[in-house]
Amino acid sequence: MKDLTKGYPAKVIILFAIPMIFGSIFQQLYNIADSKIVSTFVGTEAFAAVGATSVVSNTLIGFLNSLTLGFAIPIANSFGGKDYKRMRRMVAGTVLLTLAGAVVLTVLILLLIPAILKLLATPEDIMSPALAYVRIILYGIIFVSVYNMCANVLRAVGDSRTPLYCLIISVFVNIGLDLLFVNGFHMGIQGAAWATIISQALSAVLCLGYILLKFRDIIPEKDEWKPVEGQYSELLTTGLAMGFMSLVVNFGTIVLQGAINGLGTAIVAAHTAARKVFDIFTVSLYCLGNAMTTFVSQNMGAGEPARIRRGIRHAVVMATGITTVLVIICFAFGRPVFTWLASTDNPTIVDSAVMYSRISIVFFYVLGPLFILRCSLQGMGRKVIPVCSSVVEMTIKVLSATILVPRLAYFGVALTEPISWVCMTILLTVAYFAKPPEQMLRKPA
Repeated sequence: MKDLTKGYPAKVIILFAIPMIFGSIFQQLYNIADSKIVSTFVGTEAFAAVGATSVVSNTLIGFLNSLTLGFAIPIANSFGGKDYKRMRRMVAGTVLLTLAGAVVLTVLILLLIPAILKLLATPEDIMSPALAYVRIILYGIIFVSVYNMCANVLRAVGDSRTPLYCLIISVFVNIGLDLLFVNGFHMGIQGAAWATIISQALSAVLCLGYILLKFRDIIPEKDEWKPVEGQYSELLTTGLAMGFMSLVVNFGTIVLQGAINGLGTAIVAAHTAARKVFDIFTVSLYCLGNAMTTFVSQNMGAGEPARIRRGIRHAVVMATGITTVLVIICFAFGRPVFTWLASTDNPTIVDSAVMYSRISIVFFYVLGPLFILRCSLQGMGRKVIPVCSSVVEMTIKVLSATILVPRLAYFGVALTEPISWVCMTILLTVAYFAKPPEQMLRKPA
């Protein structure tokens, strides 16, 4: 366990964030491994099918991950305030709520998935493989939930390395199983899906096993599994605030994906390739933001508002430096990467992916502060403003799908997120300065 309430903020934040960054990169790598192996051994239509369904599974996974990240806020707050009994009670509540949420949502989405894909205007030529792929992926949601729960609990008490190690092992297993199932056993797109959920199950087992063996201090005692007044209301408030924030954003993404699907299979393939690279590029900024959730939560528990303000300034400077490096990489190497990833030199696919990535990357100078402020506000206990910012993003995506995309085609898609990032960052900046950490400081219940 690591106390983030001591030490130079920039050093503490970056050392805590680095394992999270590498972990997320490895998580994206097994998505890319699926896509590349599918495009190479099955074909471009199968590659597009993976992309057309990923928005659905990513929405569910994103909600459950954000939910457990929200549950981790009271855990981190209790750890920072040295209230270990309250911390263990929050861990107990997190376990029960995560498992219940994962089961209910998985069953619900499995029942609705055919209608969802039709609603998204998934092209008929990829509907069948898309449905086969996403159903298998949904079976593994429980494993993703357990892994994210364990990872976020460990991060709440300052351990960001163990989740990385578990993920590294599962990524290599996934790549090996991808090649075995898709190329060796000729299982097609379904083989890639089975490889993914087996590797996800492994990461969950490893992370949970490590907690049970090495982190006995955070495992609740028998009496601590019983709910106490205010326990579940606090967990649900912080968890659902972050979960709903993710859900709102992804709802807008689903609507936008429906508009993209209507542009044809080639554009779906282009967007799939572009988003795979985009997701890799956003990892460092996103994880820096998530690190701020734990940093701010622990320091709120310790009563250190000045340290919180200093940490936020340091994080914004780091995000600006990271973005500069990413801009250079994107403009220098984007085209050959998209050609390789989609296994095609079709100009419609490659040129569209290059255009999307270059427009997006320039606005990462806004996206970095957005992630930092949104997660910091959550760590301070400010739940409404981050959700409002997500509603702004969803609204812009819906308007884009109905106004920009019909007029500007894929160029309209490329403009959508940068516009939303600018609007959200302005909102979050005003909210942060209007009510700084000192005004939010309070002792844990």
